[in-house]
Amino acid sequence: MRKPKKERTLGPVFTIMLLSLVIAVSSLILSLIGFEGQLTSINNDTLESTMILINNFISKDGINYLFGNIVNILGAFEPIALTIISLIGIGIAERSGLFKILFRNVKYLNPRTVTFITFLVSIAASFFGDFAFVVVIPIAAIFYKYANRNARLGVLTAFIATCVGYGTGIMFNNIDLLLGMSTQASASLDVDKSYVYNISSSLYLMLGSTVILASLGSIIVDTFLANKFPKKTPLQDEELHVSKKGLILSGIAFLLMTLVIIYSLIPNLPGSGALLDMSQEGYVNQLLSDNAPFYTNAVFLFTVMMMICGMIYGKVSGNIKSSNEYSLALSTGFDGIGYLFVLFFFSSLLLAIVDYTNIGTVISANLVSFIGSMQFSGIPLIISLFVIVIIIGLFIPSTVTKWNLLNPVVVPLFMRSNIAPDFTQFVFRAADGVAKAITPIFPYYMVMLAYLEKYNYDEENKITIFGVWKLIFPVVLMLIVVWILILIGWYVIGLPMGNGTYVAL
Repeated sequence: MRKPKKERTLGPVFTIMLLSLVIAVSSLILSLIGFEGQLTSINNDTLESTMILINNFISKDGINYLFGNIVNILGAFEPIALTIISLIGIGIAERSGLFKILFRNVKYLNPRTVTFITFLVSIAASFFGDFAFVVVIPIAAIFYKYANRNARLGVLTAFIATCVGYGTGIMFNNIDLLLGMSTQASASLDVDKSYVYNISSSLYLMLGSTVILASLGSIIVDTFLANKFPKKTPLQDEELHVSKKGLILSGIAFLLMTLVIIYSLIPNLPGSGALLDMSQEGYVNQLLSDNAPFYTNAVFLFTVMMMICGMIYGKVSGNIKSSNEYSLALSTGFDGIGYLFVLFFFSSLLLAIVDYTNIGTVISANLVSFIGSMQFSGIPLIISLFVIVIIIGLFIPSTVTKWNLLNPVVVPLFMRSNIAPDFTQFVFRAADGVAKAITPIFPYYMVMLAYLEKYNYDEENKITIFGVWKLIFPVVLMLIVVWILILIGWYVIGLPMGNGTYVAL
């Protein structure tokens, strides 16, 4: 009797190293054949064209760049710091039993309701940009455990929802502000000098797309993904005590801290404004600028609140009996997740190689030139931009970097087709989020992989980069269709994007 063949799989670390090798060899080949691109940018209120060349990584300069900057590359890799900070807060909230009492009744919810809540909260959390991934994904896994569902399904649902909803949400954020500045520069430079970007110009479209994505996305996940995770994840915290008094006291502490934060966000009051960037003009800029303490330190604020609430609940409930136990409890979020930091290390090197070679930038420049030469308008133009942004996103995960490459060409192009710059930016943001869900170059793809491995109790089930990709791609593809229908529907019907803002100029 012939033995069944064992399926060969390539582990994530080897996959990242293989991708790094492919990029390196590609840079050699493309540099030899002279592959290049013409990049249009705005400099001193004028359009400038720059020739972008491929840098050969398999060269003395390339090798020196990598080995001379490994520590700096890893030190500048922001996901590591965000993850460490968030895991402290999540760990103490879980070990103290706070999550147990908060989620104690979710097991009575309908599974579709659990999925919808996860989808909606994940999209809403996109307000915090990349911060959302390091908080929503681990909490979603815990949420699903208490809902008697598979934690890995919660991880995938949260990741997909956060990515696909990255360009929308219930409130504009720092990324909208940064992109809007570039949008205004491109629109006013070449087409309409009187154009001024309004950060709330897409608010109605944001809210509408959030509701549609959460509703249809939860149905799609439950229909096409949930059946691949039939078993629930076993709970391992039955020994934790439940205390209503602890919940009340920690709830009061949470409320008081929330009021302090709110007061710190109100300018021109005695002692207020501590979390605002007072060097900026206008409240939105003060709240959402790159130097605004509230926005840039949102994960730290979350962790501090969890540390205080967890300490109170743990002490009152008896789950944490001493300061030593509390100190150890702060590290429990790291249990079973050390693998993530290995993935981060190799992922940071992959990103550094991609950046050094300029492959993503050159491909983007050629795609931008292509879309600039097209004679499309209306719906074909919208779909073309959506697809091109997804392709570019496979090589360049940074939202701001992509928009800086695209906007000097696409904003005037869309305006000449009678499409508002605000809608053009929104189309870009929707496609950018989708791209993040399907590119392993996106650093937070590794967060999702690591949590899948943490809750993988089946030794025969191998968590691999492309194995997970094949699992979620059909779901993401269906959500791409949903996104395109939302955008086309809004464009055709002519609904307002925001207060006094429309798709058409």
